[in-house]
Amino acid sequence: MNEFERLYDVRQLPVGATDINAVPAECAALAARFGLVAVKRLAATITLTADGPVVRAEGRLNADIVQSCAVSGEDLAVRIDEPVALRFVPAPEAIPSEEEIELSALDCDEIELHGSRLDLGEALAQGLALTIDPYATGPGADQARRRAGLLDQGAAGPFAGLAGLKPPKTPPG
Repeated sequence: MNEFERLYDVRQLPVGATDINAVPAECAALAARFGLVAVKRLAATITLTADGPVVRAEGRLNADIVQSCAVSGEDLAVRIDEPVALRFVPAPEAIPSEEEIELSALDCDEIELHGSRLDLGEALAQGLALTIDPYATGPGADQARRRAGLLDQGAAGPFAGLAGLKPPKTPPG
């Protein structure tokens, strides 16, 4: 069992939108899995629709997380609100070998079905992981850079720390 399991049988999909909410223990387990300080809330409203052997999941993913600033290490609260558009497709072994399979650009984001069940919770957890900025910085980042000698008082930006490596200007003549 994974941290956020929500299994659905593709033969008996719910009608209309389904609300999915992580309980505190699931939030804590997801925070540990993704190296976050905390997952305060993870919720989604999803509509599952069968299209032949393919199941589409569409809706929105909402989360409130706390992650560490990539520079200062301070806690940084982040709100996530992302659209969800997933396709669950039969595993290749479930497709007769005589059938020709055409792949489109959208197929790269497809999730394989194994049997008649899909795990929407795991798909949403992976979606959450993709929205986390690993280099997020908070308001104290520049101050931490200055303390470390990486930011000149007058300079800012990604190359500010390189200014000190430049040789001094010599007067012409």
